[in-house]
Amino acid sequence: MADDAFSRREFVTQGMVAVAAAAVGCCAAPTALAEQAPEAPTAAPSTEKKPSMKIGFHTDAFNSAFFNFEKCLQWAQENHVHYIECGVMDGVSWAHGLGYWPHLALYEDPVILRRQMEKYGVQFSQIDAAYPLSGKDGPLHGVPYVMKAIAWADLAGCPRVDTTDGLHAPPGLNEEEAMDLMKRSYQQIIEVAEAHRIVVNIEPHGYFTTKPDFMDRMLKFCESPYLRLNLDTGNTFIAGQDPVAFVRRFIDRVNHVHVKDVSSSLASATRGKQTGIPISHCAIGDGVNAENIKNCLALLRDHNYDGVLSMECEGQGGPMIERSLKWLRGTLAELNIPAAG
Repeated sequence: MADDAFSRREFVTQGMVAVAAAAVGCCAAPTALAEQAPEAPTAAPSTEKKPSMKIGFHTDAFNSAFFNFEKCLQWAQENHVHYIECGVMDGVSWAHGLGYWPHLALYEDPVILRRQMEKYGVQFSQIDAAYPLSGKDGPLHGVPYVMKAIAWADLAGCPRVDTTDGLHAPPGLNEEEAMDLMKRSYQQIIEVAEAHRIVVNIEPHGYFTTKPDFMDRMLKFCESPYLRLNLDTGNTFIAGQDPVAFVRRFIDRVNHVHVKDVSSSLASATRGKQTGIPISHCAIGDGVNAENIKNCLALLRDHNYDGVLSMECEGQGGPMIERSLKWLRGTLAELNIPAAG
């Protein structure tokens, strides 16, 4: 029996060794192939899941049409867009109260609003609390406004709040004084953002934020994952910057994207003289910034960006933003970028 038991153990042991050797052989083969593969990158297998970018829009598109917020939700539902961004105000307004304003007031209950949005299949990508933080009144008016917007966003199910600086150099302050003022402001803001787990984005829209070196310093005001960048393709372009270079430099910090084109006439008249565009009266894809937008999207794709692309343009009550939506969807398909919304 002892001899028989030994022979069985020997048989099992030899079998295990053979299986292990086969497994090693299976693992070794791809390694050898990988070593022989060319250095140039190859296309990803068709079965590989690619990050999906999400299409949204800023309700600024309907300022001139005098839509209210719910009418913006209806437009989103009709056009199968599931992400929305709007401005918020701390107070009341006759235009808003009478239904002529497509943005929201912070006195509106955010939980009730969130439930209303869910009925339309729409959710916030971001709320815009971009009171300029670079001037002397930044700490007085801007900081409490942004802090209140953060707490409201938390209850509304909104993951981001947008901020920025002033369009011009702040009167009465030199550049370093203004930067120091903003640093203290953002440190206070981020303390609240971290408590609510809401990302605070800085948007290139003003004197400091459209200059890459200043933006770099601002994004280092706080060592926090809750301080990020809202890229704006139109503002960077009209300020005289290269939007593609802007993306390359800050791609690790991009958390939300404003997709904005620029008309040829506006670019000819004001490029390098302005720092931002309040409303672009140009459908996305029809302007001189379209190729830059495509290149920015390709860079974001290759960096596995899976966030929101928020369209910004004059909507003309629908036709212009619908043309923009068609161009954006077509461009994403052309670039092999899966899209949601």
